[in-house]
Amino acid sequence: MRTLRLVGFTLAALLVLSACSDNLLDIENPNQQTSESFWSNADQAVQGVNAAYEPLTYDGMYNRMVHAAQDIRSDEAIADSPFPPYTNADQFSLPATSLMPTLIWDQSYQGVYYSNQVITNVPSIDMDENLQNRILGEARFLRSHYYFKLVKLFGYVPLLTEEVSDPGNVSRPQAEPDSVWNQIIQDLQFAKQNLPESYETDVGRVTRGAATAYLGKAYLFNERWEQADAQFKEIIDSGLYRLVDNPRWNGDLQHENNAESIWEIQFSTEVGGDAVGFGGVPAPNWGEVQWRSITFSPLGYGFSDVLPAQSLFDEFKQEQTVNGNDDPRLGATMFYNEPGETVYGDDFQQVYSGQIEAGENPIYWRKYQRDTPGPEQFSGSGLNIRAMRYADVLLMYAETRNELGDQATAAEYIQIVRDRANLPDRESEFASLSQQEMRDRIAIERKLELAGEGKRFDDIRRWGWLDDPQRLEMLQENDPAFDGFQQGRELLPIPQSELDTNPAAQQTCGYGGPLGDCS
Repeated sequence: MRTLRLVGFTLAALLVLSACSDNLLDIENPNQQTSESFWSNADQAVQGVNAAYEPLTYDGMYNRMVHAAQDIRSDEAIADSPFPPYTNADQFSLPATSLMPTLIWDQSYQGVYYSNQVITNVPSIDMDENLQNRILGEARFLRSHYYFKLVKLFGYVPLLTEEVSDPGNVSRPQAEPDSVWNQIIQDLQFAKQNLPESYETDVGRVTRGAATAYLGKAYLFNERWEQADAQFKEIIDSGLYRLVDNPRWNGDLQHENNAESIWEIQFSTEVGGDAVGFGGVPAPNWGEVQWRSITFSPLGYGFSDVLPAQSLFDEFKQEQTVNGNDDPRLGATMFYNEPGETVYGDDFQQVYSGQIEAGENPIYWRKYQRDTPGPEQFSGSGLNIRAMRYADVLLMYAETRNELGDQATAAEYIQIVRDRANLPDRESEFASLSQQEMRDRIAIERKLELAGEGKRFDDIRRWGWLDDPQRLEMLQENDPAFDGFQQGRELLPIPQSELDTNPAAQQTCGYGGPLGDCS
């Protein structure tokens, strides 16, 4: 089995640079590839779609910033950092000039641009039809995924579906969110029809299961319950996925690409990148390692910029297993003070003795951290990011079942997830809940199962909690940074660089612009 390791930096640079036609000397190099000469055979089609995967590993995406943007703004994490993008995101006070929205915006659109090049050019290549359709399915999935991030985080974004000859010099009006969602759904429908269930090699490429799961998620975010329900049921009935035995396996190095993983973003310390130390100058493909681990690290083992909220720890402590132990997902999610706990091979109680003796409760993220000493200390990590896993699908299916009035089935699938954590069987109890009570139960189960995976803020937004004074008060109790929330700040600001270079760009209402509804 070979894991997909991307060759995209050099090719991606070529795909961007070759699109720029202005040259002061107006001299053509006959040996240099251009966008016109590149797309001529199947190997180049594969290279092109490989380039479209590459921005997933960039700093603005799964490397670091997307995690921070999603987790910090939820009530399950807090920023404890001198880095302004993190503290400002935590307090809902990001300026349009901030590095966080700028990187996420720019690098998402790099992904859109590379995907559009594939979608535009590959149909004209004389090649095996099945491979051609698969590559187009990959590109349509990837484009949908970049837009998924953009519309969730910014709301009003330019919807570019064709190759742009000069991406740095074009007026790009912003589309209504509904139009972007419609395009996402169309792309995922196409991808689902043209992607394989699996690959013999190149683990990490998107599959039919990934397209189906994200199609269901897109329907879910738009409250199209029946359509979402059908997609999740298709995943469940496929028999291709299952919950792994130990919840810790969904964030460690030893169990990557396991049976629960529907799609993972692939990272490696063995392919490019700066695997020695943060102080070195990153190689061109430095994205082959990710920096989430050092950003969310325990104190003393990285930057420790993002910490779990005490309220999340307390929530895990509300219910014990059938054996009277802590929920094992607590230990999978956090390092915390318990007998025998180690952090990067060191005794936890000894390392944090000062805090413990002072009566504090030191807690740090464990998910996506190594359990033993390794090169990730103060360096880039090779841990894959589990972008979509089966437990999430089961809980989303429970949600659609509840919205369709079937609380009994919702309870069944909630308990399936709870069983893996060895929690008491409460299926009958949950089956008797009202629809609203079941919504509250699902919120608890999703928070605990998916903690630290960037799902919580999306959930509280789509459930309308930020518009509900009572829910907002609860969020403020969980995380006082929500005191800084105001309507419209559920979105990130449109980057100032976009406003400066795109004549059609406008800011959203949460940041003083005309777009959106902040009434």
